[in-house]
Formats: sequence, C-alpha cells, structure tokens
Amino acid sequence: MWDDAFPSFLIGLREGLEAGLIVSILVATLVRADAKSRLPQVWTGVLAAIALALSFGAVLTFTAANLSATAQEAFGGVLSVIAVAFVTAMVFWMRRSARTFSGEIREKVTGALGMGAGVLMLTSFLAVGREGLETALFLWTTARAAGESSGPLTGAAIGLVLAAGLCWGLYRRVLRINLTKFFTATGVVLVVIAAGVLGYGLRDLQEGGVLPGLTTYAFDLSGSVDAGSWYSTLVQGVFNLMPTMTWLQVVGYVGYLAVVLPLFVRGVRVRTPEPEPVPKPAPAPEAVSSPRHRPVWVVPVAVVAVPAVVAGLVVAFARPKPARSETVAVSETECGKGFTAPDTGRQTFRMHNTGDKTSEVYLIDPASGAVYGEVEGIAPGTTRDLVATVAGGSYAWRCVPTGAKAVTSATVHVSGGGGTVKAVVPVSENDLAAPLKAYKVYVDQGLATLETQTRQLGADIAGNHLDKARTAWLTAHRTYSSLGAAYGTFEDFDQKINGRSDGLAGGVDDKDFAGFHRIEYGLWHGQSAGELKVPAQQLATAVVGLRKAFPTQDFDPGDLPLRAHEILENALQFELTGDTDEGSGTNLATVDSNLAGTRELLTVLRPLLTKESTTLLPTVDAAVARLQKLLDSAHHGGSWTPVEQLSQPDRARLNGATGQLLEDLAPVPDLLEIRKSA
Repeated sequence: MWDDAFPSFLIGLREGLEAGLIVSILVATLVRADAKSRLPQVWTGVLAAIALALSFGAVLTFTAANLSATAQEAFGGVLSVIAVAFVTAMVFWMRRSARTFSGEIREKVTGALGMGAGVLMLTSFLAVGREGLETALFLWTTARAAGESSGPLTGAAIGLVLAAGLCWGLYRRVLRINLTKFFTATGVVLVVIAAGVLGYGLRDLQEGGVLPGLTTYAFDLSGSVDAGSWYSTLVQGVFNLMPTMTWLQVVGYVGYLAVVLPLFVRGVRVRTPEPEPVPKPAPAPEAVSSPRHRPVWVVPVAVVAVPAVVAGLVVAFARPKPARSETVAVSETECGKGFTAPDTGRQTFRMHNTGDKTSEVYLIDPASGAVYGEVEGIAPGTTRDLVATVAGGSYAWRCVPTGAKAVTSATVHVSGGGGTVKAVVPVSENDLAAPLKAYKVYVDQGLATLETQTRQLGADIAGNHLDKARTAWLTAHRTYSSLGAAYGTFEDFDQKINGRSDGLAGGVDDKDFAGFHRIEYGLWHGQSAGELKVPAQQLATAVVGLRKAFPTQDFDPGDLPLRAHEILENALQFELTGDTDEGSGTNLATVDSNLAGTRELLTVLRPLLTKESTTLLPTVDAAVARLQKLLDSAHHGGSWTPVEQLSQPDRARLNGATGQLLEDLAPVPDLLEIRKSA
C-alpha cells in the first residue's frame, strides 16, 4: 500500500501546493486591498474546481468499470499517456514560472477587483481547476497501475493536507520555502515516475490490442527477482518497473527519460534572480453590487451540483443496459424464451428458472459450443443475473436441468462490431478420457517402480547398510513425489506412505507416525536399523496395497486440471518453507520431483490446452524451464542444498519463480472445467 502511495503523495503535494499558493495569493491580495467582502467569490470558484475534479474522477472510474476487459486496458493505456503529457507540461511550467507566478497572480486579481463577481470567481476556478483535473487523472492512472485505490488515495490525501499546511504557513508568514528549489527537485522525481506511468500505459495498450509486441520481452527477471519482496514491491509501486517488460515498454521508458530529463535539467541551470516583492496594491474600490435577489447559498450549491449532475448523466448514459431488461426463461420447455438480439458490449441478462428442476444455463456460440457466460444452480422459481460481453455474431442459450438432457434455444444473430469476445470451448468428460487414461498408465508405472524401490530400502535397513538406505530413501521418496496428481485417489494410503508428524499427539514419537518421513527422521537422527525395520516393512506393505488398489479406485477426470497447480502449491507451502524436512535436507529434491510430476501432467493435457489457449503453454513452458534451472543450481552430484542453507536472494528467486509458475498455471482449471453444456 505505502509503496503505491508515494507517487500520489508527491503529486498531491505538488499540485496541492501549486493550487494552494495561488489561492493564498488571491486571498492575501484581496485582504491587503481591503476587499474582504469579495472572499466568498474566491471560495466559490475553489469549490467549483474541487467539484469538477471529483466529478471527473467519478466519470473515469465508473465509465471504465463498464467496459470489457480489453477495452478497459486500452482506455487505461490512453489515459496513462495523457496523464504523462499533463504531468510533463506541469513540471516544465512550474520550473519556468515558480519565480514569477505570484506577481502574475496579484496583477490578475488586482485587475479583477474592478470587475464583476463572476470574473473573480472564474479566476480562482481556473487557477485551481487545472491542478484538480491533473490530480484526478494522475490518481486514476496510478490507482489502476497499483490494482487498488487505498494506497494512492491515502498518499494523495497526505500530500494535499501537507500542502494546505505549508500554504497556511506561507500565508501567515511563519514559513519560508525556496519554491524554485522545491519545484525543481520534485520535478525531477516526477519525471522519473511519469516514465514508469508511460511504460505501464504502453503495456495496457498492448494488452488492449491497440499496440503490438505483447509477448516480445526485452527482459524477464521473474526467475531471479522475488516479485513479492519489499524491494521489488517498492520499485514496482513507485517507478512501475516490473520484473518482466516488453521491448515497447523499455523503449518508451528509456526514450522518455532520455528526452525529457535533459531538457528539464538544462532549463534548471539557467538561473534568474528571485523577483522583488510586489508592492502592496492600493486599495481598490468595492464593486457596486446590485440588490441581492437570491440567497447567498445558491451559487455555491449550483457550482457543486452542476458538475455532479453532469457526471451522473455521463455515467448513466455510458453504463451498458441489460438487453431491453428482458427476462430470459430457463427450463426444459422454455429455454431462451424472451431472448432477442441484445446490443453489443457488456450485458446483464436476467435468467429466470420457469421449470421444476435446478438448472445450469450457458450463453453459447451455437456453431462451436463455446461459452460466453454461465450461471450454475438456478433453483426453480428463482432469478439470477448472467453478465457477458456481446459482440457481432450468433448466440443461443443452453439450459441443463438436473437429471435431464440439455436444451438449446433458437439462435439469435447480433449485428455490428463490439470487438473480439473471448469464449471458452467447453470440455466434456469424454475430452478428458484420453488424458486420464495416459496419466493412469504413468501412475501405474510409477507405483511399480516405487514398489521395487521401497523393497530395496527395506533390505538396506534390514542389512544395517544405513548409508545405502539414505540413498535408497531419497530415490523412492522422489518417485512418490512425482505422482502428485493422483494423491486424491490414494485415500488413506497417503497417510501411511507419506504422513507427517504434525498434529500427532506424540509428534515424531507417535505410534501413528509412519511412512517416508518416519524413516527419514530415524535415518538422519541416529536411530538403529532395528528401530527402523518395522517402519520400513510397513511402508513397503502400504505401497504394495496402493498398487493393487489403484486400478479400481475412482479417479475423477475433473481432478486432472485442478492438480496442474495444486502440486506446486503444496511444494510452495510445505517444501520451500522446510516444514516437511525431518533431517535429510532434501526438500528441493522433492520440489524437483513435484515439478517433474507437473510436467508429466501438462504433457497429457497439452492437446486440450493448445486447443483452448494458444498463449498459455508457451508462457507455462518458459516458467517451468526457469524454475528447473534454479533447482538444478541447488543440485550438486548426489546432494541437494537444504532450504535453510540457501542464501536469501536464492531463496527469494526460488519462491518468486514458483509463485510465477503457479500464476501462469491458474487458468488451467477454468479452461478445462467439465461443463454440462459440452
């Protein structure tokens, strides 16, 4: 949060100080000119400017939220570039004007004193309004880059409060600040921050399909930099520098700095003396005012209400509406009743179950069966909303009542554009049958190998060859660790084979502590062959029992996509923390085997994943190779570096690479979810 707050704090401080100085000069000039009665006109203009800025921020927030994901990226990218242009212009203007702008403002106010109330109000409104709009735009872009609003808003609020305090101090003449140096120093920092915002905006435009090169990376440091570390979070939050950046981002970032920073610094070197204080102006006569015909509160309320109402109308008209607010029926006999061609864009459909069975409903492409949106478990007589993005094309509803056949509605054709809409091709149990069969063969072969290896482990222990037993233990344990996707079918065998002492009343001495970790504890804590003989026999017996039982056990095909990331989730939680180490220091060997099991699972799922997504597997393969390289660097002959002996940077890189791979694997369960619409 706080790393995301700094850029907004700086912009709030600068813009707040700039606007506050202008207001304080306006007020001071009026007070010295004995025109205090004109002060409400200044504050009315300030209030109008604040209302305009808040309304502008609301329009940005709520109109963007109603766009499709791709359009949101493009919209955010465009506004990021605009924000960079505004900030750049602002820092150059302040560098040039910081020495003289107080005198200029006094001259304008002195001239406005002799004119109507509207001119003075307009002067203060224009003076503050620009800073308000720039602040709103910059805050919106930084909040979007941060992925949350609390940090940027908190930072901006602190900056604005501090700016108000400084302006009050300057007005009361209790503070002296060299404004030229202040605006110069903060200008340099803002130029660097703006370069990061530009880089982020370019990435948004790439993700929105406006600019090319989304997968053309200039560098990828995710395998060597822990994205979750404090220093990485700080750099990302303040400067928008990511561990992975495209060539366009890098060129934009470096190019902006190479052009703007030298120009800014070169201009700073041209020093001019501070201007002499402007003499106190002569008192100006009070403007003759006509008799009041309206209450004094009318104008302040109006200047706040008008931008708020306008913003509300913009948001209301920009918000996509449900398809004519029609309710679409879901049942065996009325599937899709009431459905007519919707408008393009993000739509909300009200799905009402008119049947007597709980149903699932899918908005599909009738030609391919691809799913655009879905709602599960609509009870009889109830209504649920289904939100989907619609583009030009053909659409139909597929209703799947519980225990009944799927029913497809008539096809509706939508004309017009609306961009590209991503749909998920549904996967059926039959689609997963071949991958499941292939994976069962892999597990069955692994269990046969494991049976041989555990027998050898038992023989080494029985023969009192404990050094050989340690090697045999690691070999067998790695084989078992590579079968992670099948753990859900192993039932109580897993506790007997790979149980942990955690949660047992007696800990490592508990009679129920069994399997690989029980033997590991004994082998690396000086227990004798006699003490380990029974646990070794129990392990071998459990493996034999599992091998016999596995062919008859129920292996849900839907488990395969889930295990794609669950194997490594366990590795990150238990192995890379060292929680499962009972003395061997081989957690990284286990992670290596977990990765091998994940790779095998991806091999059997590869044909389906390739059909569902053309970009997923190349990304995942690169992440797998990155993690494998890090694990290989910790493997030295027959030994592995214990987790606790890794250097902090190496450990951070391992955790970061594993976390990145988990993130890349996260879409697999949704892509390969078994849907009844298939």
